[in-house]
Amino acid sequence: QVQLVESGGGLVQPGGSLRLSCAASGFTSDYYGIGWFRQAPGKEREGVLCINRGDGSTTYADSVKGRFTISRDNAKNTVYLQMNSLKPEDTAVYYCAAERLRFKGCILNPSEYDYWGQGTQVTVSS
Repeated sequence: QVQLVESGGGLVQPGGSLRLSCAASGFTSDYYGIGWFRQAPGKEREGVLCINRGDGSTTYADSVKGRFTISRDNAKNTVYLQMNSLKPEDTAVYYCAAERLRFKGCILNPSEYDYWGQGTQVTVSS
């Protein structure tokens, strides 16, 4: 049974940093995409970044390039989202999601993802 457990959300001032973690378990393949998505009140869920657990390739949304970084620790089956220079518009519930299988790359389309975590709130406010 696949499980994704997020942690690390909270309240931060504009310009601050946060690191989110997504611990994954139950996968039968080493090749799949893991993505971070976010959803603000009244808005659609949007893709932020993703990484392929196997080949390490990444995809970033334009809105977070230069500020957010995704990385993985395969030994711990954990993916990290490092968020720097946070802005009030980054406020949202952040979700970790995973595909069942993908040999190369990853994409930021939520409909491609099979498993979802419970979400963690990130609030950027002074």
